[in-house]
Amino acid sequence: MSIKRIPVSKLRLGMYIHRLGGNWFLHPFWRSNFLLDSPADLKVIQRCGISDVWIVVDKNEPGSRPATEIGWMLSSSDAAPDGGLSAAPTVTLAEEVEHARQLCLGAQDQILSMFDEARMGKAINARSAVPLVQQIADSVERHPQALLSVARLKTQDNCTYLHSVAVCALMLALARQLRLDYRLTQLAGLGGLMHDLGKAAIPLDILNKPGKLTDAEFKAMKRHPARGAAMLREGGADPAVQAVAMHHHEKINGKGYPDGLVADAIPLLARMGAVCDVYDAVTSVRPYKDPWNPAEAMRQMARWEGHFDRPIFEAFVKAVGIYPVGSLVRLKSQRLAVVTDVGPDTLLTPCVTAIYSAETHASVAPEPLDLADPACGDSILGPEDPDAWQLKNLDAYWLPNV
Repeated sequence: MSIKRIPVSKLRLGMYIHRLGGNWFLHPFWRSNFLLDSPADLKVIQRCGISDVWIVVDKNEPGSRPATEIGWMLSSSDAAPDGGLSAAPTVTLAEEVEHARQLCLGAQDQILSMFDEARMGKAINARSAVPLVQQIADSVERHPQALLSVARLKTQDNCTYLHSVAVCALMLALARQLRLDYRLTQLAGLGGLMHDLGKAAIPLDILNKPGKLTDAEFKAMKRHPARGAAMLREGGADPAVQAVAMHHHEKINGKGYPDGLVADAIPLLARMGAVCDVYDAVTSVRPYKDPWNPAEAMRQMARWEGHFDRPIFEAFVKAVGIYPVGSLVRLKSQRLAVVTDVGPDTLLTPCVTAIYSAETHASVAPEPLDLADPACGDSILGPEDPDAWQLKNLDAYWLPNV
C-alpha cells in the first residue's frame, strides 16, 4: 500500500483518505480510513483548519462510506459498523506506557480537585475538562492499549479517580471503533470522565466500605447517578454528558436504575458508558473484591443477557480485544502466556510471552511470541485464571519497571 501526503488544496473527490493531519478535535472525523466521495465532507475538511492529508495512492473503494455518515447513523443500538478499525498504533506499547503513567498521575490530581469541589457544593464546569479529555484521546490515538492498561492498575487509594480516567479512555476507544463523529466522540469522552461525579455526594464510609453494602447503604449508593446528573446540569454540561451520568447503570432489559429504561430509550452514550463502566470496575482493585483477569471479564460480560446493548458490546470487544493486555491465556502448546500487545488486524492473535507449562506445572523461560506470525505455530485456546495457577505480578511482562 502506497501512502502519500498532500496539501488539502490538492484533495479531490474519489481519493481514499488514510489519515487526516492535525489535532482530531479540529475536525469532525475520528481519523478513520474512508473514500472521499461526498462534496459535503470535502468542504468540511477544507474549512476546518487541516493543512495536510495522507491518501492511499490508486485505491478506489466505491462501497466505502464517509466517516461522518457512519457517525450520524449511530442513533440506535443496531447501527454499529461490522468491521474493526484498520489504523495501526503510531507508537509501540512500551513507548506510550510511560506517557500514559504521567498522564494518569496528572489526571488524578485534576479529578480529585473536581470531586472535592463537588463535595463543597461548587458548580462543575464540564468544559474545563476538555483539555484533559484531549490528552487522553491523543494517547488512545497513539496506542489504544497503553492508557487502558495503565489505568487498570489502580490501588484502593486512587481507584475512584483513576476509574474516571479509565472510563474516559474506554469511551474514546469505543467511539473510535464505532466511528462516531467529532461532537459525539468529544461528548463520549467527557461523559466517561464525569460519569461518577455523583459519588462526591455519597458518604465516604459507604463509598469505601470493604464489605457488602446493607440495603440502606445500597439505596444511598444508587442515588449517585441522579446527583451527578444534577451537578452537571447546574454546571451547564451538555445534555448528552448529563445522560451518561444519569443512565450508565441502566440495562437493556429494563432492570437497571434509576429509571428502568429499556433498549433504545437509553441514550447511545449511556449505553456505551454502561459497558465501559462495568469492564473497568470488574478488572480493577476495589475495597471489596479482587480484580478479574481482563480476558475472563470479557467472557463473563458476554454471558450477561439483557445487560448490555449487544452491538455496542461487540464493538467494545473489538476496541479493547478479546484478550486485552495483561490477560493470562492457555496456548495450544499447553503453555500459559501473558498478552503483551494487541495487534490491529485480528482479535485472536495478539503478542504474548509464554511463562509457564500447564503440563509440568513449572515456570519456563519467558518466550515472546507473535501469534499473528504464520511461522509461530501456536495459538490461544482460551483465558486462564492466574490465581488458579498461583501466578503473580503478570504485569511485569508488559509494563516496564513494575
